[in-house]
Amino acid sequence: QVQLVESGGGSVQAGGSLRLSCAASRPIYSNVCMAWFRQAPGKEREGVAYIRDGGDSAYYSDSVKGRFTISRDTAKNTLLLQMNNLKPEDTAMYYCAASCSSYSGGNSCERCIAYSFWGQGTQVTVSS
Repeated sequence: QVQLVESGGGSVQAGGSLRLSCAASRPIYSNVCMAWFRQAPGKEREGVAYIRDGGDSAYYSDSVKGRFTISRDTAKNTLLLQMNNLKPEDTAMYYCAASCSSYSGGNSCERCIAYSFWGQGTQVTVSS
């Protein structure tokens, strides 16, 4: 079992930046998928960034590509999400997830349909 705890959310104006952190209760191997998801009220959960085997294996949704950067601090067992040029449509609860248990259409992290471990979420609110 792994406990994941997110932090770093808050309220910012459009164009601002936030950095989210997800602390894991124990080390997670770098070849294990980790990801950030978000869910806005009334909308489905959306995967926004995925990572495995270091930064070269990062994947982003089109909605955040070029603005968000996912990374891992393995020494601190922490997953990070740097969010720049935030927009009001980025407003959502953000969750980190780890360890894929089932894939669909390939075994890349963005193809994962069932992550085993989830955090409780951190709220991000962007005002115009």
